[in-house]
Amino acid sequence: MARPLPPVKEPLTDGEISLREFRRDDLAAMIAMLDDEPIVRWTRVPHPYTERDALDYLARGDAERERGEGINLAILDARGRELLGSMSVRIASWPDLRAQLGYLVAANARGRGVMPRAIRLAAHWAFRQLGLERIEILVHPDNQPSQRAAEKAGFKREGILRSYTRVKAERFDMWSFSALPGELGE
Repeated sequence: MARPLPPVKEPLTDGEISLREFRRDDLAAMIAMLDDEPIVRWTRVPHPYTERDALDYLARGDAERERGEGINLAILDARGRELLGSMSVRIASWPDLRAQLGYLVAANARGRGVMPRAIRLAAHWAFRQLGLERIEILVHPDNQPSQRAAEKAGFKREGILRSYTRVKAERFDMWSFSALPGELGE
């Protein structure tokens, strides 16, 4: 049964990075971050990404959290000053207590170990706060950096989901990764 997701009132942090809900004062950094070829290539993010797109994303995120469908989180440095990426937790099935993580990392943060840290923080929060029993990550077979991030975070590679999704009018296979409670350590 769907229920509103709790807000992230205090940033989630591991001392190196932090996760918090997006805010209006993130708009300029969001627009700059999302004007990036790899992000455009691997995601459904509109291009060019405008202020209207960012405002719509914030409004949609609030409504989705209230409906119990998911939550969008900004990935920041530990002080909360530099936007490093974006993380979403999407409820795939409340009856099955299963969700999917979606993520992207800003060009200036790539190669710094940001994404595995953010994946672990989001997964720990979702297991503890939402009571989930399985979290999945789905990655395009050609998106090697995203696959590495999932594995470095401790997610297990399961297999290819054939013709699983559409991105920008093309149908793609996706690699499936998963984690269960207790598998990612503390």
